[in-house]
Amino acid sequence: MLPGFLTTTHTTKKGKKEKTLRWWVTALMALALAIGTWNPLGHHFVHYVTNADILSGFTPFGIILMLGAWFLAIKSIFQSLKIVGTFFVVIGIAAFIWGLNQYSLIDFNNLKQMGWAGTLAVAFLIWAGLNASVLWKTLTGVYTTDGTDEH
Repeated sequence: MLPGFLTTTHTTKKGKKEKTLRWWVTALMALALAIGTWNPLGHHFVHYVTNADILSGFTPFGIILMLGAWFLAIKSIFQSLKIVGTFFVVIGIAAFIWGLNQYSLIDFNNLKQMGWAGTLAVAFLIWAGLNASVLWKTLTGVYTTDGTDEH
């Protein structure tokens, strides 16, 4: 049903089976949230809300759904990356976009290209927030870094 690269299974050190499908699902969720909120094409939530009667049809439901998704995304970003990690991810994204500009792959004067760069940067930040704890566990073997009450 799904291609093999989406469902590759890995065994953890503790013998638990993990599928790579979760990486793709979180990437799609992050892209959907970022592109659905705003994109340079004009087919996005911000355009929908600013041009619709706020209390008509499914608009209130859409607003609540989008605010809920953003609340969960922001909570996961700051819970897993904390403020310092979020800062470093944002700086890393900015450095990557700067590098793309230096090699003339994007133009800072082209608002459509910068709009897409910003939208995709937000999607990557959301994806990093959703997966930071898994990445940390994979790299270090440590499940949590929360402090204890002991001094």
